[in-house]
Amino acid sequence: MPAYNAARTLERTYADIPHDIVDRIILVDDVSRDDTVEVARQLGLDVIIHRQNRGYGGNQKTCYDAALAAGADVVVMLHPDYQYDATRIPDLIAPIQAGDKDLMLGSRFLGDPIAGGMPRWKYVSNRFLTGLENRAFGLHLSEYHTGLRAYSRRLLEAIPYHLNSDDFVFDQELISQVVAAGGLGIGEIGVPTRYFEEASSVGFQRSVVYGLATLRVVARFLLHRIRLRRSPKLTPRPPAA
Repeated sequence: MPAYNAARTLERTYADIPHDIVDRIILVDDVSRDDTVEVARQLGLDVIIHRQNRGYGGNQKTCYDAALAAGADVVVMLHPDYQYDATRIPDLIAPIQAGDKDLMLGSRFLGDPIAGGMPRWKYVSNRFLTGLENRAFGLHLSEYHTGLRAYSRRLLEAIPYHLNSDDFVFDQELISQVVAAGGLGIGEIGVPTRYFEEASSVGFQRSVVYGLATLRVVARFLLHRIRLRRSPKLTPRPPAA
């Protein structure tokens, strides 16, 4: 769980996690200004604290490094803001456990995100970016911009995610890396979401910056694919000895 000021929602998020199938919960705190660390420790989570704020992408890098070091075969990334329904984790990871997929996304758009409280401007921008990414990546996903994802160990060991942004566009860079690598299956399931005051949400101005950054990710991917401008970010790591 990449966390920043999640003290008010962390306990509810934790309660919904199916603990019978989750072996270990790691929370990385990105210099929160509230009691996130104290709440996490009271819940018995493995807590890692950044000495300085590294951003959403930088937080995820620490999460995945720690999960791999702990020997995880399947890694679930969940926002601790109680926006995504964590009870769906068993269905999310099942295709990875079966060896059919390496990346699974929990999509808000296989349901009705407007009914869950998603602002209409966010709905429209998400639809636009998702459609553009589907065309560029040759996929047919309903959403790319979700805070509930699952990865196989094989994927995280193959993808050079440390080269990615420390900001929100990290997620889109990682998906472009998965597509560029080839041979890594991507799937999705529907996940109900909640929008409320305590749930984290990127404002309109940050969303515009994020949207432009996503367009740059798509452009980089297309230039790499046609061999006009090769990108180290889109080159898989060599397999471990």
